[in-house]
Amino acid sequence: MRTTGDLLGKVELLGLGSSVKVARAYVRSVLYVAGRLDLDDVEILVSEVFTNAVRHSKSGRQPGGVVEVRVYDDGEMVRVEVTDEGSPSSTPAIPEQAGPFSESGRGLWLVRELSSSWGWSENAKGRTVWFTVRG
Repeated sequence: MRTTGDLLGKVELLGLGSSVKVARAYVRSVLYVAGRLDLDDVEILVSEVFTNAVRHSKSGRQPGGVVEVRVYDDGEMVRVEVTDEGSPSSTPAIPEQAGPFSESGRGLWLVRELSSSWGWSENAKGRTVWFTVRG
């Protein structure tokens, strides 16, 4: 997988719902230290992707599961990668329809709409969902 820019930081967190806010705060602090101040979209996207990792992968389904977050910056684009322990039964996809009152299904739609680009890859260790935001 090709990354963009310098690695600013990485962290491994437990695959728990309570780790979502920790992941958001971590990414915000790393980017703030790097001089990135416009972080609202990045925070929203980190929340969505990390939540999906917890809900749809082995990281959130087994005790001690972890999710890793890596943050890159090349001066123009910020790239965030969220790696979980994979899932044999689900793959990242944007649903055909997600109604305005749906309680789920809009996460990757938001990622597509708010990011400059996004994608995912899988290997024997797990799955990585990534996105870039122009900054």
